[in-house]
Amino acid sequence: LTVKDTGIGIPHDKLERIFERFYVVDKSRSRQTGGTGLGLSIVKHIALLHGASVDVRSLEGQGSCFSFGFPLLK
Repeated sequence: LTVKDTGIGIPHDKLERIFERFYVVDKSRSRQTGGTGLGLSIVKHIALLHGASVDVRSLEGQGSCFSFGFPLLK
């Protein structure tokens, strides 16, 4: 499963931390949109509970691509 956007993107040096609880890449934007830094942490925890992998690629000014790999059921 892949989810893509055409937003502002995430700086390369910030990608490692985006799944941490309460981490906000741009604190000035979180005040405008009401973000708390929990969304991606919750996404990753739910994915891991289902045995899925999570990968993210992002380019500033072009957007982000989140990919989820789920195990096949027998």
